[in-house]
Amino acid sequence: MQKVTVLLADDHTVVRQGLRALLDAEEDMSVVGEAENGRQAVQMAKRLQPDVVVMDIGMPSLNGLEATRQISKESPKSKVVILSCYSDDEYVQQLAEAGATGYLIKQTAAHDLVMAIREAKRGNAFFSAAISKPLLEHYRRAFVSGETVKKGGSRLTPREMEVLQLIAEGHGNKQIAGVLFISIKTVEKHRQQVMNKLEIHEVAGLTRYAVTKGIIEHPKGTPRQSPPKS
Repeated sequence: MQKVTVLLADDHTVVRQGLRALLDAEEDMSVVGEAENGRQAVQMAKRLQPDVVVMDIGMPSLNGLEATRQISKESPKSKVVILSCYSDDEYVQQLAEAGATGYLIKQTAAHDLVMAIREAKRGNAFFSAAISKPLLEHYRRAFVSGETVKKGGSRLTPREMEVLQLIAEGHGNKQIAGVLFISIKTVEKHRQQVMNKLEIHEVAGLTRYAVTKGIIEHPKGTPRQSPPKS
């Protein structure tokens, strides 16, 4: 029997250990790797080509939304199942558009996660009951009316989302430039565009926005696990 290969992406070691134990108990599943942040998840997905990536939303360096978008583009064979504490309709919609195959609330039963992974391997979508109805209704209304699904006039670009996350995590322009391999001038341009689109013009406000939207889990100054060195 060919097993479903799974990559776990979560910045909490104890969570990854629990997920590994859960999936290792399934005869048809094999955990092939663990990532501690979004950038590492993207790199490991490219290298390992797992069938399914189980992705936490609030990770350092690159959040689950942007990591999902990059994996869907660079490693389309790998299906992404999101685990999140958030059920915000707009955020779920963005993740679906980014390529996520499944979206589960973290309080969901272990059985649902196993089922979601199997469905993802088959190419089917799987969403927690709490969010699937409003999400499907959103797309049903768009289909019936013949309208394009609303993208939102102030939607940030993938690069702007990356810059927003790094700002909210407390990085300065020079650090952001180093992480993203772009010039400081380009960082400054993206920072201004983010502030203009969100109509938020101070770092504290951007940080609060990032937390409420699930882009980061911890406000600036809160200790969190350091990303692995590569």
